[in-house]
Parts: sequence; structure tokens; C-alpha cells
Amino acid sequence: MSPPELVGLYALTPDTTDTRWLAKAARALLAGGCRLLQYRNKTADDALRRAQAVALQKICRRHHAALIINDDFCLAADIGAEGAHLGRDDGNLAAARRLLGDAAIIGASCYGDLARARDAARAGASYVAFGAMYASASKPQASLAAHSLLARARDELRLPVCAIGGITLENAAPLLYAGASMLAVLHDLFRRAPAHIRPRALAYQQLFQETLP
Repeated sequence: MSPPELVGLYALTPDTTDTRWLAKAARALLAGGCRLLQYRNKTADDALRRAQAVALQKICRRHHAALIINDDFCLAADIGAEGAHLGRDDGNLAAARRLLGDAAIIGASCYGDLARARDAARAGASYVAFGAMYASASKPQASLAAHSLLARARDELRLPVCAIGGITLENAAPLLYAGASMLAVLHDLFRRAPAHIRPRALAYQQLFQETLP
């Protein structure tokens, strides 16, 4: 498939051992128009991570969406995912680019550090992510990043910029006005029953249409 435009809702999966529930939730999310899904499971063992990633990859392919693997670019290469997202301790971004190829989507967590974003851009990042923008349930100890970083990185690096951390439909618009082109969202989507995920995703899509040029 052609790589999707790096703009819009970027959903992050929750830690769960229930692969059937995860698949059902993912189908509802993608039916709501989301085209970027990051598989993120900090508690699963390697076998479960691979099984869940494979299941999600099949669902994403049917919906013409991109699956991005958090932390593990080797797993992304192994299952043929569209890319990987790397944090501070997740390996070398340039090595990930060499392994996954020029067409892969590779993102970098830059926290509140513009210098780190510059390094990621030089190493071949497809996008850079800043956060936490708000207090985050998944990372309650994370330091908050300045909203001003979003526009500074966008204008200097000429890369898509992703905002992450504590984002909800109610507090998302200021981040788009501040320069984000992607919103990484976990709890505001997946804390809901699958039947309620699709309308929430649709509401985010409406927000992007109303807010971004």
C-alpha cells in the first residue's frame, strides 16, 4: 500500500493480553477513519507481542491503514509493518532506517527536546513526536513539553510533528493550532468499549477537518 499522509489521528494501543478484544477495538477505530495505528504493549512477552502485531497488521491492511511498531524495529521488519516508533532507549534510528528501507514510516520520541528532534531528522526520521503535552495516564511521571515546540520543530525541520500525552477530544484543538499535524491518543480512545471507539475516532477526524488548513 502507499504510505498514508502523516496527518490526523494516530492511535496507540493499550497494554492488554486480550488479543480478541484488541482486534475488535482496532477494527472499530479504523472504521472511524483512523489510518495510523501504533502497536504498543509494554507488558507482553515477545511471543504475544508478535502474535498481536500480526493480527493488527492483517486488520490494518484490510482498512488501508499503516501499522507502526513501538520500540522494536526488528519486529516491524519481521512482520512487514509500515514502520516503527523509537524512544530514547529503543535503538539507533539510522539502523532502523537501513533495515526498514526508505519508504518506512519511522518516528522518534523527542520529549521536550528540540535538539533531539534535530538529531532524529538528520538520522532519517519521518516524523518527530513531543510530549507529554498534558498530564498522561500512561506515563504519569513524564515532564510536560511546551506547546511552542510544535511550531518550532515544524518550521525548522519541515517534518510532520506529532503531539502526545494526555490528549483528549476536549483539549486537542490547541495542539493543532500550535503546529501539530498528528495527535497520538491512547486512553481517550481505548478506555471505551469497542462500540464507542468508532464514533470517538470519527469525532477526531471532524476536528482535524475543522482545524487544519
